Amino acid sequence: MERRLAAILAADVVGYSRLMGEDEEETAERLNAYRKVIDKLIAGHDGRVFGSAGDSVIAEFASPVQAVRCAVEFQRSIEERNADLPEDRRMRFRIGVNLGDVMVEGDNLLGDGVNVAARLEGLAEPGGICVRRAVRNQVRDKLSVVFEDMGEVEVKNIARPIRVFRVLPEGTTPKPTRRWGAGRPARVQLITAAVIVLLIAAGGIGFWLKPWAPGLDVAFVEGMALTLPDKPSIAVLPFANMSGDPDQEYFADGMTDDLITDLSKVSGLFVIARNSVFTYKGRAVMIQEVGRDLGVRYVLEGSVRRAGNRVRINAQLIDATTGLHLWAERYDREYTDVFAVQDEVIGRIVSALKVKLTNAEQTQLTSLPTENLKAYDYYLRAEQHYYSGEASRLGKSLLTYEEAIALDPEFANAYAGYARAAVDVWRFNYLQIMPAALARKIAKRAVNKALALNADLPTAHSVLALLRMVEGEHDSAIEAARRAVYLDPNNSDAYVNLTVVLGYAGQHSESLEAIKTALRLNPKPPRYLRSYYGWSLFMNGQYERAVEVLEPLREEAGGIFGFGDSPGETLAMAYALLGREEEARAEVEGLLEQDPYSSLALYRVHYQHHKRPEDLENRLDALRRAGLPEWPFGYEGNPEYRLNAAALEAITTGHTWTGWDVARKHSFVQEFGAAGTIVYAGGITLMSGATHVQGDMLCMRFESIGMGRVRCGYVYRNPDGTSEEANELTFVDPGWILHFSIKDR
Repeated sequence: MERRLAAILAADVVGYSRLMGEDEEETAERLNAYRKVIDKLIAGHDGRVFGSAGDSVIAEFASPVQAVRCAVEFQRSIEERNADLPEDRRMRFRIGVNLGDVMVEGDNLLGDGVNVAARLEGLAEPGGICVRRAVRNQVRDKLSVVFEDMGEVEVKNIARPIRVFRVLPEGTTPKPTRRWGAGRPARVQLITAAVIVLLIAAGGIGFWLKPWAPGLDVAFVEGMALTLPDKPSIAVLPFANMSGDPDQEYFADGMTDDLITDLSKVSGLFVIARNSVFTYKGRAVMIQEVGRDLGVRYVLEGSVRRAGNRVRINAQLIDATTGLHLWAERYDREYTDVFAVQDEVIGRIVSALKVKLTNAEQTQLTSLPTENLKAYDYYLRAEQHYYSGEASRLGKSLLTYEEAIALDPEFANAYAGYARAAVDVWRFNYLQIMPAALARKIAKRAVNKALALNADLPTAHSVLALLRMVEGEHDSAIEAARRAVYLDPNNSDAYVNLTVVLGYAGQHSESLEAIKTALRLNPKPPRYLRSYYGWSLFMNGQYERAVEVLEPLREEAGGIFGFGDSPGETLAMAYALLGREEEARAEVEGLLEQDPYSSLALYRVHYQHHKRPEDLENRLDALRRAGLPEWPFGYEGNPEYRLNAAALEAITTGHTWTGWDVARKHSFVQEFGAAGTIVYAGGITLMSGATHVQGDMLCMRFESIGMGRVRCGYVYRNPDGTSEEANELTFVDPGWILHFSIKDR
């Protein structure tokens, strides 16, 4: 087969499925118009298209200069055509350009030269261009294009990491890198010192042990040794609070969190997640045992003493295989100097050892989170509230993030933390903290602000992924979740979010790979991680394995779990599909004891963001076999008394319902206005929404409940009802049962 060297350009539309879903004809028409422009540009730069499928284009050029010049003009031309469109309708492309060896098969080209171009395209931002180093080297002195080094990147199905460069928009310059020893934060000094010692120690040994296997479920096998990763591995134990003041615990925890967060962004390291290391908090431990338990070679431990305006930090790095101290230092400074501690010492270390992080990692590690120490203090307190895992402290977390933001309106990390907490309030319906609709708005606003201030904030991308997933924007959700993992390759929670996003997009094998990576990063996994592991196993059809993983969680919890991707729910489904009907029904009975409103109708609404209908139907069918009723409280209306569409129209627009909920605990009044408006008042609840008749079903949508989704149900006449009892009619939908009479005012 003929081989040759070629410059390959790969381009793809961002969020194409979402655009098609919103307006199929307009999107197809616009893509066709854009393709004519693109094809003309490619031909005008002596290129040829040899591959196109749907929204993607792959072209060959004889010269990388022509390929990059075409890519730049390509993006400029598309942006000009997008200018008059609303933001959510703009069609943007990602482009990757590679120079490599290709195989020729007729008019088609094959091989790594083509595959790498496609991987580079996936790394580019919407409207952006990524190239390989070989392309940058050929182009940089021939075109007035500015490149930013993104470092070495591992890409799928390519044996070795590739050096990637981003083409910067016209008029911008690469992010400046701080000079070592120029006012760098104390936490960065500690991080960098640890990184340097790890890298040098690893280099001195001359070899690493076998890489860990992501397919091995070691986290659930008692006593099994974890194989060391194929890169320097480290666990940061919780720093001890030596202040003698329990109120300073947040500061010690914050120091630990900062070290883990920043170390985890270094792609050359393997870093254990917060949940696992915090299982050692307050315990005297043997470092060698920690290394074995967590499957790491190095352990960083330390202490913090804060008194007035003074801070003393002790840190030491230990080789867990030998118990030898590789590095230790004490920092004694004014608290106001916490972001500048040990600058000169680290500067000398970096200079003497000549160790370099990638440019992108240097930028992330040397960026000051905030220059306002009081705001930083509030941020640490907010983080402690959030990581407590207690719903009662989630509200305190939100308020404390707000304090940090008020003191520094440019504090990107605080906005990201605020968005993360608000998303939890929304997803898990913590109405005692704030209405779900408000939490959703806050999360969206905060995450957009965080990314506007710092586009490389992993937490913000993870939050964005969850928001987009629930809104059914699966392509952009996956894009955001993968971006979070790329920016923070050791973040277990980022992989959990990727698991969930891929699972709801129907990419189940990839979802399972992601959760196994999360488990290896978090070898003492929290319950939510194991719960999602069981869920991912179920979605992959591994029902027996799902049961093995989830059954211990029931014993730990002392009972059945509640609604929402829960262990109890997944167990019920797995038991049902394994034919273990008695156990399946026991799980469902437990679910109904905790939430009598649980029903197939409710689950159908809450899980409608499954991309593939068959995934949702498989879950509902399993729950049906397990005995979950179709409607809340097992309500079964008599079809003989069910109102048809005409009768529904006659009791809605311009009318008022007055009655009681199913338990007759709360009375309510519901008014139907013109143009499908509706207002509900009951107990302490007042909300407005929209309504319409669909077939013989009455549909309602309230922004503040049910994730803002449309819920449809039936209205039945009650032959024994009376106007005095306000129960002549019954309305049942996925979220409630209302007995009422028509009492117009």
